[in-house]
Amino acid sequence: MNFQQIDLDETHIRLTTDLPNHDLKRFIFNIRRDLKNYILKNKEFSLALEPLEMPEMELASIVFKMYESSAKADVGPMACVAGTISEMSLEYLINNGSNYSIVENGGDISLVNDKKVLCGIYSNNEILGNNIAFEIKSRKKPLGICTSSAKIGHSISFGQSDSVTVIGESSSVCDGLATRIANDVVGDTSEDKVSNALECCENFRQYFYGVLIVCDENVGTIGKLPRIVESEEFTIKL
Repeated sequence: MNFQQIDLDETHIRLTTDLPNHDLKRFIFNIRRDLKNYILKNKEFSLALEPLEMPEMELASIVFKMYESSAKADVGPMACVAGTISEMSLEYLINNGSNYSIVENGGDISLVNDKKVLCGIYSNNEILGNNIAFEIKSRKKPLGICTSSAKIGHSISFGQSDSVTVIGESSSVCDGLATRIANDVVGDTSEDKVSNALECCENFRQYFYGVLIVCDENVGTIGKLPRIVESEEFTIKL
């Protein structure tokens, strides 16, 4: 099983799956179309930095999930878009019989794995480097692994983290939480920044398994994280 690339406008999916035949590209095209059509009529949905009240009307599944996840994570809906696409893509593959699929969308991952997986942690931190990884044991249920950073990528972050990685059941929610927690990586020292972010985590513990925060010379963790190992060869990289 090798990584496949699925490119659709601003959505770039890396995929490995045990399904030899699938039409994931068409599925992603369809949910992206639903989202774009909704945004055309509801501009605030794409601009809001805080949760919006869900309208009392029938919504496309991707739009409904983004409303729901952003409310849980206390962020605007678009902060959840990459993780939502990853999660819905994985659900599509599982519903078609997959027991091993990894969907990565801009550092936001949704996976189900019937064998061990190494997920590299790419924070560009001067002390940790980029040769550490989560060792994900085989599991039957989907897992979300999402990362936000103030220093890597194009996402909006009001904090100063090297990386904030959130692991939980839903990559849609974890995507929003990574943004929300990363926004609180602020303070006079890196120790203060990590401490403030960990305090923020306490408000959302029901929605994640564990969080890893990397900022300069300090690292903070909360909850239950997979084992962290040194490795130069990863199945996937955050």
